[in-house]
Amino acid sequence: MAFRIGINLGDVIIDPDDIHGDGVNVAVRLQHFSEPGGISVSEDAFRQVRGKIAAKFVDLGEQNLKNIARSIRVYRVGLAEAAEAGRLSSAAIASAGAARPPLALPDRPSIAVLPFQNMSDDPEQEYFADGMVEEITTALSRMRWLFVIARNSAFTYKGRAVDVKQVARELGVRYVLEGSVRRAAHRVRIAGQLIDGSTGAHLWADRFEGDLEDVFDLQDRVTASVVGAIAPMLEQAEIERAKRKPTESLDAYDYYLRGLASLYQWTEESANEALRMFYKAVDLDANFESAHGVAAWCYFWRMANGWTTDRTHEIAETTRLAGRVAKSGTDDPVALAFSGLALGLVVGELKAGAALVNRALVLDPNLAAAWYASGFFRAILGDHDLAIEHIARAARLSPLDPLMFYMHHLIALTHFLAGRYNEAWPLAERSSWERPNFLATLRVAAASNVLAGRLDEARGYIARTLQLDPEVRISNLKDRMGPLRPEDFAIYVEALRLAGLPE
Repeated sequence: MAFRIGINLGDVIIDPDDIHGDGVNVAVRLQHFSEPGGISVSEDAFRQVRGKIAAKFVDLGEQNLKNIARSIRVYRVGLAEAAEAGRLSSAAIASAGAARPPLALPDRPSIAVLPFQNMSDDPEQEYFADGMVEEITTALSRMRWLFVIARNSAFTYKGRAVDVKQVARELGVRYVLEGSVRRAAHRVRIAGQLIDGSTGAHLWADRFEGDLEDVFDLQDRVTASVVGAIAPMLEQAEIERAKRKPTESLDAYDYYLRGLASLYQWTEESANEALRMFYKAVDLDANFESAHGVAAWCYFWRMANGWTTDRTHEIAETTRLAGRVAKSGTDDPVALAFSGLALGLVVGELKAGAALVNRALVLDPNLAAAWYASGFFRAILGDHDLAIEHIARAARLSPLDPLMFYMHHLIALTHFLAGRYNEAWPLAERSSWERPNFLATLRVAAASNVLAGRLDEARGYIARTLQLDPEVRISNLKDRMGPLRPEDFAIYVEALRLAGLPE
């Protein structure tokens, strides 16, 4: 731990187990003017040591201290200034530097949000910049898989030129988010960048502009955009890190990351490997709710792609995994969102699945997965316009998401269920370009093309479907589709029959 030290000269009252009094109270308050590992002294203490020790003091002026009736003049010991002037020995400097050793990294992704720099001429804009950082820090803290440095620690770097790699070492984090705020008239521009603290590499950068008419609304929108954009960047960076980790040193979280990496290959073999990784993670940490949720989600993808081998067993296992997440009272929105999706599609429990997704949205309104999961349920239940709104919000929050193809598929499916076939087929086609082997999209593309009067195109999609899933028929389609409303399923089946899907 790096301590802040306050030194005062004054009377104290000694009890058998403690000391207290005005002299002690002033020393306690002086700590807050020190940097971690640094020292601040009162004027009384300064007069006793001035000219007698090899240290340079920085006069901070008269300060009002909490619960102290009078103002106190405070001096900070300037170790860096003294070193520059050659007034401290190399041993003293080494000793001072040793007060702030690098912290060990947590066993999960870790990030610090540094104070944003106010680039405006108006110093009053500091409140906006600081509020922006607080909002982003709070939003990131909702992500249970992420270790976020508290605002008070990050703000010790306010107003200082910093080396990001040094900050990462001092705070014990892998990633650092920094940014700036610039105001011109009634508009403001916010720039942010995400940096890997171990290498200094830039992982993401973007800027946002808006009107200052409603400051809080602007802060909310920027926060949602920043958090939604960097979350998948962090996840992908962690997946790459896990791949480089020696197999013999894997722990639960690394198994989880390797499982995601396998699942994102979207093949039957990779889905099986992903399940194996998630179960290993659960074996190592029985309370790892994200691993339970994403394991259930694997069965979702197996069903959607016709990879199910034992339907009874997979329904039971999905029910068990999702049920555990539901009963645990978890505050993990990732586990809730993916469990909800699996419960809805695989088990057919629409109300229970939608309830889990709603809990995820309450916990983390910036989680893209929760928004497109919500869109899935809205579409199936017939609230088409709200479904598209929710899926579009997910896409805006995570524009580089590896599941963007699925979001396009969901919007295409929603347009199809709403009877808007000319809007459905271009989106289904786009999704099929992004993920050519995703069978659910190929089927929606076939059905919507038929009802849009494009029979030849529809037959082409059925041919590709049968090539990837030779066993699919009208008779077993329900096992791949999930719980559509009867009237919607009837239209869907008839469209695929006209496109050439065998009985």
